[in-house]
Amino acid sequence: ARATEENEERRVHPVSCHHCGSCVLVEKNSLAHTLVQWTADTRQCAELGERPGQAVVRTCLRLRDSIEAAVRGGRVPIGTGQVRQPIR
Repeated sequence: ARATEENEERRVHPVSCHHCGSCVLVEKNSLAHTLVQWTADTRQCAELGERPGQAVVRTCLRLRDSIEAAVRGGRVPIGTGQVRQPIR
């Protein structure tokens, strides 16, 4: 329950990759800014598992497409203009 309350305060939303099913928490502060927090080991992601530790910024294009679809579908809102609550 505590984690759910913190997620609501931070405006994070779970999104699953349409390809491998990996689930991440997403916060969209603006069109240009997306915060992604992995909730499981990234090795289950087929794209990241192919090249573990090789990229400075680890990006899965399939997951990014899933996040963009969630934003377009209204499941991940873009910033509300509210002041963020501190994480306790």
